[in-house]
Amino acid sequence: MSTVSRRSSADRTAGRTARPTPLRPPVTGWPEWGPPAPADSAAAVLDDLCGPLFASLRRSDQRRRGAEYVQGLLSTGGRKSIRNMAALIGGSGTGQRLHHFICSSTWDWTPVRRALARYLTEAAPPQAWVVRPMTIPKVGQHSVGVSRYFSPDEGQTLNAQRAVGVWAVSEELSAPVNWRLHLPQTWIKDGLRRNQASIPCEVEPETIGDCAVTACQEMFEGWDMPPRPVVVDVGEADPLATIAGLRARGIPSLVRVADGLSLTLTDPGLTGHGTRPMTAAGIMRAARNMGRPVTWRPGATAATRTALVTTVRVGVRGAGQDGGPLLLVGVGPADRSRAPELWLTDLPAGRSAAFPQWADGVRRVDRAFDDITAQVGIRDYVGRSYSGWHRHVTLASAAHTVAVLSTPVGVRPVRAS
Repeated sequence: MSTVSRRSSADRTAGRTARPTPLRPPVTGWPEWGPPAPADSAAAVLDDLCGPLFASLRRSDQRRRGAEYVQGLLSTGGRKSIRNMAALIGGSGTGQRLHHFICSSTWDWTPVRRALARYLTEAAPPQAWVVRPMTIPKVGQHSVGVSRYFSPDEGQTLNAQRAVGVWAVSEELSAPVNWRLHLPQTWIKDGLRRNQASIPCEVEPETIGDCAVTACQEMFEGWDMPPRPVVVDVGEADPLATIAGLRARGIPSLVRVADGLSLTLTDPGLTGHGTRPMTAAGIMRAARNMGRPVTWRPGATAATRTALVTTVRVGVRGAGQDGGPLLLVGVGPADRSRAPELWLTDLPAGRSAAFPQWADGVRRVDRAFDDITAQVGIRDYVGRSYSGWHRHVTLASAAHTVAVLSTPVGVRPVRAS
C-alpha cells in the first residue's frame, strides 16, 4: 500500500498547505515496533494530508498553523508543549500564534476530524471501528473535565480527565478519528467552572457509555463513513445501555461484558436451564461444547491464529427486545488455556468467523496508542478550555496518521499481544 492517499498529483497540488520548514526526523521512538519513519516519508504524508485535512479552515494562516502544530507533535522530543514545539519550529512569535490557534481561535474541529477519517478510510479501508477509553492523569483541578475516580485498571483513585476515542482498524493500521471528553456532573452543573472552560451550553451530563454512543453517532450521521461493526471495550460503561443506545441508532456492535453480567438463556441448543437469570460466565460454561475453531489473521503481515468461538442466544432486560435476538460471544484460545473473553452483539451468528479479528482490534488499538498516539503527545495538552482540548486531540490524531502511514506495513503496530 502506498504511504500516501491515491489522490491525483493535481488534486494534491491544489489542496496543499505550505509547511514553513521541513520536518526534522522524529525524535520520539517507537522501539517495540521499529525505528521512526524517515523525515522525507513523514513529510510527504503530512504534505498530502494537510490539504484535505484543513480545507474547512477559511484562512491560509490557520491552515499554516495547523500544519505547524502537526509538525511539532511529530518532531518535538519529550513533552509536546506549545513552548517546546515553537522552539523546534522556530520563528518570532510562533508560540503565541500556536497558542491562539489551539486555545482561542474559532475553527471547528468536527470537519477536520471528518476529513481525517475520510483520508484514512481511503488509504486503509477499516474492518471495524473500535471504541476505547483514554485516561489523562492531571495535577490540580482546573483542566476541563478533570475529576477523581477509581480506575479498575490501576487499582487506585486517579485525578484525571477521561475521554472515549473511536478508532479505524484495518489490516494495515489502527488510528483514532473521533474523541469525546467525559464531563462529570461537577463540571456541567458548576456555572463558574463551565464558563471558565468555555463549555458549550448544549453539552449535557453524560455517562462514559453515553460518550461512546454519541462519539459513534457523530461519525455515522454526516461523515459518510463505511458501515462497519463497532467494537466497544469501555470497562466502566454499562454494556446493556451501550448496546441498546447503539442499536437504537442503527449501529451494529460487539460490546465487551463482564463475567458477572446477568442474562437470560434463550438458545434452543441449551435446554434444562429454565428462564432464571444466569451470569455470562455461567452461560458460557454451559455452552462449553458449542465452541468451534476459527482461523484468522491479526494483521496484514501476521501469521494466522486459531481461536475457539462460542455463540449463544440470550435475552436481556431493556435491550434487544425490539430489534431481534442478541448473542453472547466467547472468544478464547483453541487450547482453552484461559477463559474466553465475553462479548454481547446484535450481529448474526453467521458473522462469527470475524469475531476474533474484531475483538483483537482492542489489543491492536491499545498497542497503537502506547506506541504512537501517546508518543505524539495526545495527553500533553495543558490548557483549560474545552475547545482547546478538542483541537489538540484532533491534531494529535492527525499526527498519529502521518506517523503510521509513513511507516512500512511490516513494522506497523498491528500484531496481537
